[in-house]
Amino acid sequence: MRNIGRHGMEDIGQLIALDEHLNHQIVDTMATVHTSEHSWTEKIWTALVKKDGSLAIDFGLGRYHNRGVMDGWAAVSRGTQQWTVRASRELRDDPMLTEVGPLAYAIETPFEQLRFTLAANNEQPIAYDIQFNSLYPPFFEDRHRQREPDGFRVGSDVIRYHQFGAPSGWVEIEGERIEIVPEEWCQVRDHSWGIRLDVGAHNPDIKPTTDFGGASFGKDRFLLVWSPFLLTGPDGEQVAYHIYHMAKKGRVFYSSGYRNLPDGTQEKISRVRPELRYDDKTRRLLGGKLHFDMLQGESRTLDIEALGPSGVHLGPGLYLGYEGRKHGMWKGPLEVEGDYVANTLDVETLRRIHQLRDCPIRVTEGAMTGHGIMETIIHGADEELGLTEAASIM
Repeated sequence: MRNIGRHGMEDIGQLIALDEHLNHQIVDTMATVHTSEHSWTEKIWTALVKKDGSLAIDFGLGRYHNRGVMDGWAAVSRGTQQWTVRASRELRDDPMLTEVGPLAYAIETPFEQLRFTLAANNEQPIAYDIQFNSLYPPFFEDRHRQREPDGFRVGSDVIRYHQFGAPSGWVEIEGERIEIVPEEWCQVRDHSWGIRLDVGAHNPDIKPTTDFGGASFGKDRFLLVWSPFLLTGPDGEQVAYHIYHMAKKGRVFYSSGYRNLPDGTQEKISRVRPELRYDDKTRRLLGGKLHFDMLQGESRTLDIEALGPSGVHLGPGLYLGYEGRKHGMWKGPLEVEGDYVANTLDVETLRRIHQLRDCPIRVTEGAMTGHGIMETIIHGADEELGLTEAASIM
């Protein structure tokens, strides 16, 4: 699109195609967000796991408006192997363009049908074309607003919704094409925007944030559990849960949890009590229980089973940083790269790719069963869980 509205005008953003529509939210053009904060991020993500735990696929796309960057990543995990492709480009005039190199995200019908694609590329022998077909309405999590301990800077102010769907399409690994049969897979996606932690390289003249790649991250006891899962009863009744729970030194500082119903109702979980087990060597989830104290008074207990070694590690997708790279870093007009990990259970490899992964899980609550994913971080010693400080992997 030709450059419009920039001649002699300095206090109003550039006109873009979206400005023709009646959707403005602030007194500026659609080329502007309400803050100049460099960590402002809008992010798309999806993960799908085969219900037998044998295969997993991830996709992520981020727009860093005030950094002039859009980046993304795609990964496939099979057993202990993981292939990852990353791409980054400069922003262009058209904010509706959600493509970066071989990665593309398309909204075919809002909240109903979405498409995630990784085209054949020269970086890694993986490709896929996946359509998300909604099974459930989207649900918000609690706003993640987090102020730094000194009481000054707001490090995080993010809202996020997530949604369950049934995937269809195909994935290709080293020339082998595998059809994605909806009944055999579980897919969840989310969409978030706001001021986000751990975006871009740390500025040496600004005090580092304290979480997710900050100066002290990994030095003390820390627990993170992020998990969506969808359950079905013998009569076909369905219910979905979602929790995002974090604690430092045993003290919970953020916890969002809901029991979500098909009609759009959200039943709030007032307290999450994880009773989960982890491998001391790798810090991988082994299983356990989740106890929920509901706001309306009842308590619920769910059994969690971790399924197999597959599950995409998010480190190579630049979560928590990866080999000097961070989300939102400027890489020029276009950069495409990728890498391969042969054994995600190797401890030295884990120190590089981090323990955070989209672990496929099976969940049981009474007669209801289902599947989902669980992302966990646990570091530091924990005598009750049999975890030693020496084994800590960030």
